Amino acid sequence: MCHVIVTCRSMLWTLMSIMVAFAELVAFMSADWLVGYSDGSETNFTVTTSLRTNQRTLGIYNRCLKVVNQKVVQCGPYATDFMEIASGFWQATVIFLVIGIFLLCIVGILSVFSMCFQSILKKSIFNVCGLLQGIAGLFLILGLMLYPAGWGSRKVVDYCAQAEIATSSDKVQDEIEEGRSLICVL
Repeated sequence: MCHVIVTCRSMLWTLMSIMVAFAELVAFMSADWLVGYSDGSETNFTVTTSLRTNQRTLGIYNRCLKVVNQKVVQCGPYATDFMEIASGFWQATVIFLVIGIFLLCIVGILSVFSMCFQSILKKSIFNVCGLLQGIAGLFLILGLMLYPAGWGSRKVVDYCAQAEIATSSDKVQDEIEEGRSLICVL
């Protein structure tokens, strides 16, 4: 027989667990990992924050292009299978993020059952879920740490040529040689 045990803490934890799992899934599927604007050519891509009509975005496996002179945004995958993802680093990012999101989904499901069951194999369901959330967090952090390493791949450089040029200028190199760790290029 199931006894429903609901406390404010368990309800808040359940809702937050489900919301974080959903937010991570939406972020993973988003094409807005790199956002910029084309300078008119097909290969140049300048990362900026101003509002322009020729916005382009690039995700881990998909991209979006805003069609000039139209209010239509065309989105779709540039990678139809795992091996077409831009770089090995982004492939590793996908693996780590998928494992992390999967664990967060498991925690979300288990947190709903925590209202009926207090333990799994004589272990507190809260301890088990907390452990799973910690492991998921490590996988997500690893995935996010690997993501920038893929910016040098051929597909990303072709799509984001101006962003690479802007961060590898002589001014940036001078700032690095002076020992500065926070560099603002205007």
